[in-house]
Amino acid sequence: MKAKSSFSLKDQLFNSDKVEYLATLMVQAFPDFAQEKFHQDVVKAFPKLELKERIAHISTCLHRYLPDDYGESLAIILKSLPSELDPTKTDDDFGDFIFAPFSLYVALHGCSSEYLDVSLSGLKEITKRFSAEYAIRYFINAFPDETLGFLSDCADDDNYHVRRWASEGTRPKLPWAQKLTIDYQKPLPILESLYADKTRYVTRSVANHLNDISKVDPNLVIDLLKSWIKSKRQTEKEISFITKHALRTLTKQGHKDALKLIGFGSKPDITITNFSTSTPQVKVGDAFEFSFDIRAHKSQKLLVDYLMYFANDGKKRTQKVFKIKQVDLKKGEVVALKKKHPMRLMTTRRLMLGEHQIILQVNGQACGSLTFELIEA
Repeated sequence: MKAKSSFSLKDQLFNSDKVEYLATLMVQAFPDFAQEKFHQDVVKAFPKLELKERIAHISTCLHRYLPDDYGESLAIILKSLPSELDPTKTDDDFGDFIFAPFSLYVALHGCSSEYLDVSLSGLKEITKRFSAEYAIRYFINAFPDETLGFLSDCADDDNYHVRRWASEGTRPKLPWAQKLTIDYQKPLPILESLYADKTRYVTRSVANHLNDISKVDPNLVIDLLKSWIKSKRQTEKEISFITKHALRTLTKQGHKDALKLIGFGSKPDITITNFSTSTPQVKVGDAFEFSFDIRAHKSQKLLVDYLMYFANDGKKRTQKVFKIKQVDLKKGEVVALKKKHPMRLMTTRRLMLGEHQIILQVNGQACGSLTFELIEA
């Protein structure tokens, strides 16, 4: 049984006020734009549309109310854009989702040899307001050499949103995006330019990109990170962040070389005791709580996390690893750890009622398991 949620991400990101804002920008750039009709056509369909469908629907309505000539319509879209995102920020400045339909419009109507240059330049301007990472993939697949060449230049741009776009748009496994048909190694020169970036928003994308590659070619990622560490082009603190974030999937899997690279390569010589839960039943919205003690039989660094298997409806069980703590213990030392895992409803994962299981992991090694039942609030 699926737990119920009252929060709607699609309604927060795409609603009547947001559409009115977009329509106002359009009419300022194009006085003949039918603002009220556009708003009405967009909003009346929202109740039956999911988030990505709303983006596509807005793009369709834009095409309906803009001139037939693509070049003229693109010029209007670019003229309507608000100021660029704050260039003084360095992270977590995603912009406004309401501009996602702009980049989709470009991808659907301007991905052709005739309009390639103006479309790529247009996406570059749009990505300074909201990332065009999904739209650029249409162009990578249709015009791989030209688009990768363009993105290579973007990797040296003054605007960090443009630089981040060069990495994010070429990720092999970008969530909710169309699959790329190019070899995953082709964008590596872009990452070579970006891993030394001074902006965390960019380096996080580089790490996410490497994490994608690690799922198909772990050795390539580990060798690449070793060379980056050796180059000393990036600060010690930032290359440490990139390395840990890029190897997160491999470390969760207990990959020996990945754990070694982040300092947790040895098999744990420990004893786990008092591994128990005080919440064998958890109501939706409350937290699952558990605790345990670790005794070290030698001095060692330990990476402690847990794998959660979520209740399911008879299909394949979904799972995710969650971090607990990194500890550095001396021989004979005991550490007592507690954890609360909120069982809140989320828009990115179905939350099913029923039995859930956690497996405690230390340096990627399984060290015991617990179960609990999620019940209706």
